[in-house]
Amino acid sequence: MDTLSALLDGPRANGAFMLRSVMTAPWGLHVRDEAPLSIAVVVTGEAWVVSDDAEPAHLGPGDVMIARGPEPYIVADAPTTPPGIFIEPGQHCVDAEGNSLEDVMTLGTRTWGNDVAGETLLVTGTYESTRAVSDRLLRSLPAILVLRAAEWDGRLVDVLCEEMTRDELGQEVYLDRLLDLVLIEAVRAWFAGDPARTPAWHRAAREPIVGPALQLLEADVARPWTLDALAREIGVSRAALARRFTASVGQPPMAYLTDLRLDVAADLLRDPTMTIAAVARRVGYGSSFALSAAFKRVRGVSPSQHRVHAS
Repeated sequence: MDTLSALLDGPRANGAFMLRSVMTAPWGLHVRDEAPLSIAVVVTGEAWVVSDDAEPAHLGPGDVMIARGPEPYIVADAPTTPPGIFIEPGQHCVDAEGNSLEDVMTLGTRTWGNDVAGETLLVTGTYESTRAVSDRLLRSLPAILVLRAAEWDGRLVDVLCEEMTRDELGQEVYLDRLLDLVLIEAVRAWFAGDPARTPAWHRAAREPIVGPALQLLEADVARPWTLDALAREIGVSRAALARRFTASVGQPPMAYLTDLRLDVAADLLRDPTMTIAAVARRVGYGSSFALSAAFKRVRGVSPSQHRVHAS
């Protein structure tokens, strides 16, 4: 598996929240649901995305926006339109006074809005649990990502939009997988559009010394690697490996291995059936205490605290 495939191997929607929003101006949505990842595609009409982390972005037909939570943002017909609709955790929709709008604005199966004949149609998919998206992918994305229609292949959006109006056996699972594919296609196109967007370790994957080292570490994170052992496997000196790896990836090989192990551990901890000791063994730590010490030192929380937050 190449490094980008490994990065994109995480999306696993399970009962993701999906909605077709049909709107007539003026309209404004203040999204403060704290979801770890959401994707919205403009099918017809236009929209604006406003956040604290970037300039307002205009979206036209075929354009896609990916938002990495938990920071709030606004989606509206214009950047100056004040939001009158608020999306709360659990996808509860209320007005400014806190009154529920869920029944008032329902227009059919997975369809919602202020006008059944509205000129703007948005397709939205929300991963409400961090279990559904790899920690490594989330940390590789900006808070708000905008991709233009010409920059990606959005043909699957038409299929997703059509399927969202159906209510057949197995439909939820089918929609989950379609959402995963749409997300993967969009993120892959975004990375491909500018090599500087990809993590340094992905850009270094093609280098003759660093690439093989990355492959070895990612293929067996639990192996008791040392710099000497890694250099011997590649057939270079310890000094040459350390120098090239640090220059290309931005950190020494063993520091990278620690981060990689903790990334894998963070994903495994989302499985409630795995004990912390079992996770520790899977990522190369001799005990739950050793994993806990490393996890708290690097991430600032214990594995148990991370598990509670990710549930």
